[in-house]
Amino acid sequence: MEFTVKPEVLPPRRKRGGKLGGKLFDDENLDLLSHILDDFLKIPGTSIRFGLDGIVGVIPGIGDLIGGIASCIIIVAAWMRGVPYVTVARMVANVGIEVVVGSIPIVGDMFDIAWRANRRNYALLAGSLAEPRKHTIQSWIFLIGLCVLLSGLVLLPMLLFAWLTGHVLRSIGTDMHGLFAR
Repeated sequence: MEFTVKPEVLPPRRKRGGKLGGKLFDDENLDLLSHILDDFLKIPGTSIRFGLDGIVGVIPGIGDLIGGIASCIIIVAAWMRGVPYVTVARMVANVGIEVVVGSIPIVGDMFDIAWRANRRNYALLAGSLAEPRKHTIQSWIFLIGLCVLLSGLVLLPMLLFAWLTGHVLRSIGTDMHGLFAR
């Protein structure tokens, strides 16, 4: 007696939205996410707007980290939708700047509210899909400027240290010369 097994053929699963990421990465949802994170609340009587990112950023230690993780959704969506890598790098830099500066108590929270990395990143995503060449050039300029700034921040302390060391050594040399002249 011989048994034959016939495999069951299941139809392929259909992805919601018909594309990778489904409806999560639709323009409307990403716009809503950036709005909720950056500017859905308004201080009455002012033009100051802020969102969950500004509120969560008040929590010392982990607030800005949580906000940065939420901001990564827009970056992942941009990458999955084929935005040029230089623009994705600019988006990462926007979130990095917000997280690093935002970690400074009080001043960083005000910076978070003003910087609005998520609104910036959504605008980069939408603009990059509409006019890829223009946004790629702007992203290169931004990243080059950021590299120059970071290089200056690294070189400035080194130059200051070299100047102080030379000044101290000259001072010691003058004192030593006075000792031997007597």
